[in-house]
Amino acid sequence: MSDLKLMSSEEFDVLIVGAGPAGSFAAERLAQGGARVALFDGRPEGEPKACGGGVTAKALKAWPHLLGAVGRTVNELEMYSPSGKRLHLQLDEPFAIYSRVAFDSYLRDRAVDAGANVFFEKISARGITRVEKKHSGEQEQSNWKLRSASGGEWLGKMLVGADGANSAVGKMLAGSLPPCEMEVAFGYRAPLPERGDANTVVAFLPEWDGYAWAFPRLDHISFGIATSQETFDHDHLDRLLWNFIDRYYRCDLGKGPLIRPSEPELETIRSLLPMEIERYAARIPKLREGTLMERKTVGRDWALIGDAAGFADAVTGEGIYYALRSAELFAEMYLKGYPENYDRAWRRDFGGDLARASKLRSHFYGTFLGSPFTNRMIEFAIFHKGVRRTLAELVLGNQGYMTLKKTLLTRAFLPFG
Repeated sequence: MSDLKLMSSEEFDVLIVGAGPAGSFAAERLAQGGARVALFDGRPEGEPKACGGGVTAKALKAWPHLLGAVGRTVNELEMYSPSGKRLHLQLDEPFAIYSRVAFDSYLRDRAVDAGANVFFEKISARGITRVEKKHSGEQEQSNWKLRSASGGEWLGKMLVGADGANSAVGKMLAGSLPPCEMEVAFGYRAPLPERGDANTVVAFLPEWDGYAWAFPRLDHISFGIATSQETFDHDHLDRLLWNFIDRYYRCDLGKGPLIRPSEPELETIRSLLPMEIERYAARIPKLREGTLMERKTVGRDWALIGDAAGFADAVTGEGIYYALRSAELFAEMYLKGYPENYDRAWRRDFGGDLARASKLRSHFYGTFLGSPFTNRMIEFAIFHKGVRRTLAELVLGNQGYMTLKKTLLTRAFLPFG
């Protein structure tokens, strides 16, 4: 892996800004197909994206090589309703939890092995310009010039934005997204419990649109909380998260709903918890159905993939599967010589499920029969095997939103699912 300063005369077929799962996977596939690829990783070394790091069974089946990354596989999941009721899910297939440092490095290394060139340079919007070249009096195809703060310059025929939900490439080529179409996720990386066991937990929040999680990895736990950016209240949510962390370590998450501790209680909680805690934060796209269907993701010489394109499940926030699949579809269309067909490809492949998730989000975090829907969902799942099975399949990524209603109606009237 090299970090070279190129002369501006050296050109690439594809310039990919962002070396997360989408960017690295696209770089690998493009390089395998013979394209000359430059992949730009602008994150400080060792700094992961704020993410639970969960990779669904659906993704693991689609790309078995992902198991080559060092991570933890999980066959059980605990869910807590806003009122504190506990549901234990025994999963038919495992999903994986990765440190994003390890997972992203693994995918980036695969891109290098395939022949992609990786540059550890941050590319901002100001460093992206079009270059018009003329030859024999006729205008040739536009090329992109990327310039880093350190002075490096790179030219390429195709520009790909894979630089996350706050994508500089996306803002420049497809426009900014409003706060109502973003989520905020933040949390802490903390030590594993001394007791030896570490449960994987998702807890829905009382009176809030979102959830908290505890995802154990090999050497630490990722605690986090996610909610809509438009209603984000950091102080309130941070207190809820500390209460969640405290109760996780004390094994009493099932004793009533999460509450916001007072300042003295918060100080007590912090004093009792392990001090080796590292904070993180990030944005997650949460596109409305109309935006998802209308947003442009490809042009004559550019494309957006992964979070930069807005590809994340609006209900769960899960985006790794869509990052990898969009990268795969773009690379396939590009190598066939028709990159503009990428837009049609992703819409046909997973666009319907993302649109359905966007439509369902308000119901999922709304009320049903006088109580939060997530309360009712977990209550039904505790006592009904069919609902519990469907919920487990949603977690694994095996149950799509397009057929969810039919599946639930079919199983709801079968006493044993």
